[in-house]
Amino acid sequence: MFSNRLFRPAQQLSGHVRRYATEPPKSGGSGAGLYGAIGAAALGGGYWYMNQGSHGSVNESAAHGQPASKTEEQNIPAKAGPNAVKTFTGGDQGFIPLVLDSTEQVSHNTKKLRFKLSAEDAVAGLPVASALITKYKGPEMEKPVIRPYTPVSDEDQPGYLDFVVKKYPNGPMSEHIHNMNVGQSLDMKGPIPKYPYEANKHDHVAMIAGGTGITPMYQVARAIFKNPDDKTKVTLVYGNVSEEDILLKKELQDLENKYPQRFRAFYLLDNPPEGWQQGKGFITKDVLKTVLPKEGNLKLFVCGPPGMYKAISGPKNSPADQGELSGYLAELGYNKDQVYKF
Repeated sequence: MFSNRLFRPAQQLSGHVRRYATEPPKSGGSGAGLYGAIGAAALGGGYWYMNQGSHGSVNESAAHGQPASKTEEQNIPAKAGPNAVKTFTGGDQGFIPLVLDSTEQVSHNTKKLRFKLSAEDAVAGLPVASALITKYKGPEMEKPVIRPYTPVSDEDQPGYLDFVVKKYPNGPMSEHIHNMNVGQSLDMKGPIPKYPYEANKHDHVAMIAGGTGITPMYQVARAIFKNPDDKTKVTLVYGNVSEEDILLKKELQDLENKYPQRFRAFYLLDNPPEGWQQGKGFITKDVLKTVLPKEGNLKLFVCGPPGMYKAISGPKNSPADQGELSGYLAELGYNKDQVYKF
């Protein structure tokens, strides 16, 4: 149970929350008051979405830590050789079979899978932001199933790429991937371009994600923080069913610990555990009003299940047509050009 001081109206905290990116964290501060207010706001209403598909049909259809050092040391991946070949070049390039090298169970229904590239010094070479198409045709299937996934490993990481994949009931691709054994291969093709991110293109990027919709958000955030010349600030609002469903939590906490003046993540859970100090319930209009930036050169990214799009931004019409902006973001005064729907 949150203490009474945490139940102040969300709008009273708007100025304080938006200042987090330019003020150093107070010594010993945990952010519990902010998260508690978000939880209180979330209890006022919401929508059901977490059990419907995720990453649109893309993937199947923290408190502050220690202040960053002056140099803001980064998690830079191993350097590829000067002659590293890009595995995925698009155009007329066909599907490439990549061999599964290892798997890791990260939750009851989610695995992290590592696929080997063609050579130890080869890189995926994907632009940010982009995805890959996977293809599989089982013996009983009339047509192959094709699904896009966003890798979670660095685009310039030599030798391999990683995916985080949630298994969905009756999801032919996710079930196949979860059933793969090390040594088996999966056909992939790409890149599939999404939003063309450039360093310092925006002053502040806000990310609103549900479930596996976190993967393109992490791709963009990783690109921002590995570039010492990029000064963009990032706010993440991430909704899930339970704590174990928070994907890439360690990686996100690492970013928050290293860049406390530039990165902040707000988590909301449908079914939080006892003692949970962050948000409870769905991502609501009041939550977004409390934590999202309003001024400056902003970009807002949205990625999650269909119900989340409907409530927050309105759906996109097709990969090439973003559709009109509606939902909470329109009601809060953002315009279509400020929002990108993955």
